Amino acid sequence: MSNNKFYTPDGFTDQLPEICAFKREAEGKLREVFTGAGYKEIETPGIEYCDIYTSTDLVDAEDLFKFCDQKGRLLCTRYDGTVPAVRFAANLYKDEPLPLRLFYIENMYRFNQMGGGKQSGFTQGGVEFMGASGAEADSEVIALAVESALEIGIKDLQVSLGQVKFFDKVADEFGLTDEARKTIRNAIKQKDSVTIASTAKEAGLDARDSETLLMFIECQGGYEVLDQFEQRVDSDDAKAALEDIRRILDIMDEYGYLKYITVDLGLIGYEGYYTGVIFKGYTYEVGFPIFGGGRYDNVAELFGRKMEAVGFSMSLTLAITALMRQGLEFTKEQASAIVGYDRNIKGARAKAIALARALRSEYKSVILDCSGLSEEELDSYSDLNNIPASFYVNEGEEG
Repeated sequence: MSNNKFYTPDGFTDQLPEICAFKREAEGKLREVFTGAGYKEIETPGIEYCDIYTSTDLVDAEDLFKFCDQKGRLLCTRYDGTVPAVRFAANLYKDEPLPLRLFYIENMYRFNQMGGGKQSGFTQGGVEFMGASGAEADSEVIALAVESALEIGIKDLQVSLGQVKFFDKVADEFGLTDEARKTIRNAIKQKDSVTIASTAKEAGLDARDSETLLMFIECQGGYEVLDQFEQRVDSDDAKAALEDIRRILDIMDEYGYLKYITVDLGLIGYEGYYTGVIFKGYTYEVGFPIFGGGRYDNVAELFGRKMEAVGFSMSLTLAITALMRQGLEFTKEQASAIVGYDRNIKGARAKAIALARALRSEYKSVILDCSGLSEEELDSYSDLNNIPASFYVNEGEEG
């Protein structure tokens, strides 16, 4: 029988002090970005009823860490920040005027999702912009995602931008059955050109329309991708979806972030969740997006409040993993000073306490030695631990 008291469960890790310090600093930067744009922080429970996810078909039950309370009700750990935020907005904030700008920085837990830098337990920060629609609202959230990544130190950033409505409208125009539509949608996600071609042939599409479907996995770039697709569709709704992306690109250019954006209309997300723009942010050295988001106009209605919404979330844990693999060196947190005292002198301890308190207004971190080190031992300890200043009190009460 193995002894697990020395180990962490699969998908969970301990963090070194220097990584914790960097993470807290990164969280502070995210808060500044979010609050600077007018978003208000919320905190939701780390434990939810399973129904919040499963009864709405927003998350598969097997992806949740599940357990029961004392009454036998099925609970789960928090899977993401979006669904609890929508529940919050539809209930506690139901009388607040729209639009709502909310953000969170919390720990999330996902069963059996690890590897390649992913963890089952991780910290996620994100924003939810509710009660607003259009390219301007979408662009605000995309810009916040880009700014957040840049603020925490991600330099090599690429954002894929798609539009789920476009595929749906093209499928409508081509007269695809529900079964063919689902097969091709999944094939696009998997970049499976063989299945796309064979399904299109079975559906009776001509060569041009088959080529158009293959373009979903073959064409990525800028405005030229929109131009290429626009020449191949006749539906006003499909063209409107392309125009939505075009407006977002224009606005991102005004933000100064267009250089990070790549149009990828093969990015179509989960069926039934995203309803418009969708985006994912990548950097090198990890095989998964460090952030993702999009428009989800139908989710709030599941909780009794009809309102449009767009948001994004970033895995701080995955982003820090990427930075570590990219060569970022974390500074070990060390005290700036240490204060010791002679235990044999009456009143020396009180003076040392007062000195440590005074020094803490000047230094970032000051240790008060409680182990009885001599002056020589105190100097040796400070040298070994790279503490730049040491003070030793060997005077006590007068008279």
